[in-house]
Amino acid sequence: MGLFDRIKRAFTGEDVVQTPVTEESKIVIEKYDKGMEKTRKSFSEKMNELFAGFREVDEEFFDDLEETLISADVGFDMTLALSDVLRDEVKMKNVRTGEQVKNVIIEKLVEIYEKGQTELPTIRTNENGPTVILFVGVNGVGKTTTIGKYAYRLKNQGKKVLLAAGDTFRAGAIEQLEVWGERVGVPVVTSDAKSDPASVVYDALKQAKEENYEYLLIDTAGRLQNKVNLMKELEKINRIIAREIPGGATETLLVLDATTGQNALIQAKQFKETTDVTGLILTKLDGTAKGGVILAIRQELDIPVKFVGLGEGLDDLQVFDPEQYIYGLVRDLLEKK
Repeated sequence: MGLFDRIKRAFTGEDVVQTPVTEESKIVIEKYDKGMEKTRKSFSEKMNELFAGFREVDEEFFDDLEETLISADVGFDMTLALSDVLRDEVKMKNVRTGEQVKNVIIEKLVEIYEKGQTELPTIRTNENGPTVILFVGVNGVGKTTTIGKYAYRLKNQGKKVLLAAGDTFRAGAIEQLEVWGERVGVPVVTSDAKSDPASVVYDALKQAKEENYEYLLIDTAGRLQNKVNLMKELEKINRIIAREIPGGATETLLVLDATTGQNALIQAKQFKETTDVTGLILTKLDGTAKGGVILAIRQELDIPVKFVGLGEGLDDLQVFDPEQYIYGLVRDLLEKK
């Protein structure tokens, strides 16, 4: 059963979004429900306003639809893709009523997002040594906080975790990670401010191997405005990791602030040019109406979102669930029967 069918069945009472609904999955559903509230209201209001004046599916309607989707931070490429497939579907199925058009929009939005992939995103692990995860992103997106929350998540799973304060340039970055380390009970490898980040990474790798840590989480500087220096720095760090760990970094996760909307997409494009990003983390999703940017990132970059921040709590960093995300985005557009 496809995602769109599961969402529809949830509204007719035939199914639930996640089955079976365990206590843990109930908590996840509640977190997504609360975390997606601002984005859902914004998206629904814009779409309902579009359909409030619906008369027929003509060029004026498609112009209004494209304007609405772009204003909802869905992104230019995703908007055009959705508009194109909707035009074809309208002709093939003779779609005429507003409710029919609305359902087709949701169905095609899901299909375009899924791209035939239905599995939940996962973090790869290194079976032959520590799993090394490099965190990149501009200053202010919540990168250090995300590392702390992810360390907390791993420790609760019984993993042995080590942190490395590789952002030696930003004032307070080292101290901030140390505070998180103390808070979640995870050691942090540090050096003096303004020291070489690569030397910190080397020391952390050495300790991780010698003391059999399962995970090494590395913070890095976020000076994207000086892209050449940042690229050289990340290249040096990656060379050291590859020299010490066969295969190099297991994951390179780009942390983005969801509240910045399309600016997050621009940052993702820039970092993709700078380093081999394997996954994304969207922070502050609960604090923005611009969560539609996840659709834009998926369409334009095809980099999987692996985690989302849905609140301020230690356990509010959640594995990204496309089903819960899409459900949270469109549920107010579907009518219960």
